[in-house]
Amino acid sequence: MMTQGRRLCRMFMGAVICVSMAGSTGMTAMASSTDYLDSLSTGVSDVLDGGLTATADRISVSGNDNIGFGIFGNLGKSEEKNESSFPSLKSPETKQEIKLSTIQAQIESKEEEAAEQKAAEQKVTVKQEEKKKSDGGEIGTVVMANVNNSVNVRKTADEESDKVGYLYADCGGTILERKNGWTKIKSGNLTGWVKDEFLLFGEEAEKAAEDVGNLIVTIKADALRVRKEPNEEAGVYGVIARDDELDVIEDLDGWVSVQYGKNKGYISEEYVDADFRIDYGETIEEIQAREQKEAEKKAKLTENRGAVTVEATDEVLLAALIQCEAGNQPYEGQLAVGAVVMNRVRSGGYPNTVNGVIYASGQFTPALNGKVANVIEKGNIKTSCLQAAQEAIGGSSNVGAATHFRRAGSRDGIVIGNHVFW
Repeated sequence: MMTQGRRLCRMFMGAVICVSMAGSTGMTAMASSTDYLDSLSTGVSDVLDGGLTATADRISVSGNDNIGFGIFGNLGKSEEKNESSFPSLKSPETKQEIKLSTIQAQIESKEEEAAEQKAAEQKVTVKQEEKKKSDGGEIGTVVMANVNNSVNVRKTADEESDKVGYLYADCGGTILERKNGWTKIKSGNLTGWVKDEFLLFGEEAEKAAEDVGNLIVTIKADALRVRKEPNEEAGVYGVIARDDELDVIEDLDGWVSVQYGKNKGYISEEYVDADFRIDYGETIEEIQAREQKEAEKKAKLTENRGAVTVEATDEVLLAALIQCEAGNQPYEGQLAVGAVVMNRVRSGGYPNTVNGVIYASGQFTPALNGKVANVIEKGNIKTSCLQAAQEAIGGSSNVGAATHFRRAGSRDGIVIGNHVFW
C-alpha cells in the first residue's frame, strides 16, 4: 500500500523542478502515514511554480531541506496555494533544482524508524511473556507468599489502593492475572493484588506448597470405621461421619492412614475424597470477625465468677501455693493457678474450702511435700502472688471454669506461660 508521503513524492515528480528563489532553497518531506507522523514538509519551490495541492493532513512549507527550518506557511488537506501565498519569496535571483531524492530518502527513513519502534515494542512484549513463562507464573497455577510474616493484598495493582486482606507466611492461592509487577490472586475468600516481589511462582511455589500443605480426606459414607490396621478384620478406634475431615499420613494400597486423635488409624480409600490444601489468607472482614470472636471468648474466660468467703489464713495459703507452682511465671500465669483452686472450691466435685482443695490427696505436690508450708513459715511470699490470690478469691479468672493445669505441651487447653489449663 502506498503511503501519503509516497503519493506526494510522485506528485512532486510531475512538477517543474527549476525555480527562481532568493537564495538557496530546497524541499523536505516527512513521511505522512497517519499511523506514525503528524505532518509533511515541502520546499517553497513547489509552491512558486504552478501551485501545490495538499494531500496529507498538514504540509509545512520551508526554505531548506531540513525539516522545521524556515517555515513560511502551512497547507491544510486539499488546500491549494501558489507563490502569491508567500510574498516574501516573489523575487528569486537564482534557480536550484528541487531535491526529490531527499524527499524519498526522508520518507523511507521515517518509515524505517516507525518499523523499528514497532519491532522494539513487540520484543518488549515477548520478553514480558517469556519472563512469566520462565518464573512459572501462569494463570491458574499455584502462588505462595514469600514473606516472614504477612503481605498486604490490595484492591487494585497500586500501592495506594485499599487493602482487602493479608496473605500470611506459608499461605498461598491461585494466579488470576498478572501485570506491571503485580499478581492478582485468589486465596480462599480473599481476592486481590500482591506485588510480585513478595510471592513465589512456578517450581518454587510448588515446592513451598508441598512443604507446608496437607492432604485431607473427606468422608463420603454415612459412617466409616477407623481401624487399627489396614485390613477389614482389624480392631476399630472409632466411627466417623459423612463430611468429617482427617489429615492423611500415608496413602496405601486401598487404604489411607490418617491422624485419628493421638492414634494412627486406617480407613478404606473407597469411601473418601482426597484433596491437597494449603492455608489461605484472610479478608479484612474475616479478620474482624475472628478478632471479635476471640474478644468474646476472652471476656467469657475472664468474667468474674463470684467471690468466695474464706478463712483469714486462706489468702496466704493460696498465695504460697501460687508461688510454688507459678512464682517464675508472668502474673497471668499466677492468677490462672489461683483461679483453678477457687474453681475447685466452687465446683462441688472437690472440697469446698481452700485448705481442703490444696491439701487434697494426690493434687498439689508442693503442698504435700512441705514446700508450701516452708514458704509460709519464712514469710517471703511475692507481692504478685499475694495479689493473684486476692483476685482469685474475689472471683477473677482468666481461664474460665478450668479446674486443672500442668506443663504446657502435654495436652490441649489454654496455654499461659509454661502451663496449659483446662
